[in-house]
Amino acid sequence: MLFNSLEFLLFLPLVTIIYFSLPSKYRWFWLLLSSYYFYMCWNPKYAILIFTSTVITYLSGITIDRINKSTSINQKVKYKNWCVAFSFSINLLILVYFKYFNFFIENINAVVLKYDFGETLPFVDILLPVGISFYTFQALSYTLDVYRGDTETEYHFGRYALFVSFFPQLVAGPIERSSNLLSQFKLKQKFSFNNLSFGAFLILRGLFKKVVIADRLAILVNTIYNNPTNHEGLPLIVATLFFTFQIYCDFSAYSDIAIGTAKIMGFDLMQNFNKPYFAQNVTEFWRKWHISLSTWFKDYLYIPLGGNRVSSFKRLRNIFIVFIVSGLWHGASWNFIIWGGLHGIGLIFEQLSKPLKQFINLKLNIKTNGYSYKLFHIIVTFSFVSLAWVFFRANTLTDAVYILQHMFTINSFELLDTGLSDFDLGFSFFLIMFLITVQIIERKNNLTEIILKENIIPRWITVVTLVLIIIFWGFYPVEPSQFIYFQF
Repeated sequence: MLFNSLEFLLFLPLVTIIYFSLPSKYRWFWLLLSSYYFYMCWNPKYAILIFTSTVITYLSGITIDRINKSTSINQKVKYKNWCVAFSFSINLLILVYFKYFNFFIENINAVVLKYDFGETLPFVDILLPVGISFYTFQALSYTLDVYRGDTETEYHFGRYALFVSFFPQLVAGPIERSSNLLSQFKLKQKFSFNNLSFGAFLILRGLFKKVVIADRLAILVNTIYNNPTNHEGLPLIVATLFFTFQIYCDFSAYSDIAIGTAKIMGFDLMQNFNKPYFAQNVTEFWRKWHISLSTWFKDYLYIPLGGNRVSSFKRLRNIFIVFIVSGLWHGASWNFIIWGGLHGIGLIFEQLSKPLKQFINLKLNIKTNGYSYKLFHIIVTFSFVSLAWVFFRANTLTDAVYILQHMFTINSFELLDTGLSDFDLGFSFFLIMFLITVQIIERKNNLTEIILKENIIPRWITVVTLVLIIIFWGFYPVEPSQFIYFQF
């Protein structure tokens, strides 16, 4: 079930009405039932995997808690380590099989064919379960949080199962922490008109980003990126620029709708985006982009590897490892690995060049607080991120290399066939400028809060206008378009 579908438009009000109609002690069961139904709409078989992950991490949490209470200090660490290792091994084996098995086979076969080692290995017909990377990471974070003592062990299996499968953020995040979301399921949520207004507006904002902006930009992006060798120069530049904003609008739209949906029922999910394209360096970009994932890698991979407490070489090594793993998390392809590696190299370069940069700023008396200085770094960072997106979006590594090699070829500056009408092409550029303008304003003012605090007439004018734009200017194919991050 997609957020931008008619089914969800009927599903959400029904779930919310029944949720607030039930006694509080039964609400967890209704949300759990609704979440599993929501997930099984893609494929009922998927429920087996998420249930398996839930049971393993639930039992690991209980086991760790009992070890803490009954085992001697000398044996405690050893047994807890074994418990965490078991939980991680089973969950990651499931993830690796469904997401990476054929990728490994593909690379093994490439070596076999190149060196004529004999017969190639057969591929396995595997359908990637939607959202498996997200709920696996969320479940594993609970195991580690209990291990570290950062959260209390949850003995109520139903509430824990709801934490793993909560439908608003189940498929594409935000990846929640048990200390935030799990504890909220224990509270008695009361219906609030303020929560309804705020949540509904976030949903509308997300739908606007998705069906009006992202899906419109996708037409040109798909037309050019699916046949890159038919283009060079300006079309490749425009397609890359459009994808840069498409993926932001598409993914942040899902997060907006997820946060808004949860808010209507009284739950607070973490912020997942914070104007990432205004970042002045790659480090800042990852503090603002997919925040729930970047903090997950920081807390559960970078810090366990030693974080900043090790030598400079190992710290830079840890950064690179994190981003290679991040790239692989996004997809079983060398494109994603290279994309992650580029960001890792970008962060390492920033770390190594920091003393030289400070020296130049001091010698040339450059004012680092000036707008021109900040704008220059925003443009450089945006350009780097946009070029790295080429590997993320290109269908093959060969396509990515072709695009980068021919992107700046001088041509007649004609876009030729883009898949968009002249109006939609011009409107797409307008929407990008509109988005940038809104985010410039929101650097100092939260427009959502300002709108919702207005009197009823201007507030309703804004809402009705937004609804009409979504209805009349949104892109609606026969089947609602999926969100990009569903494939991860």
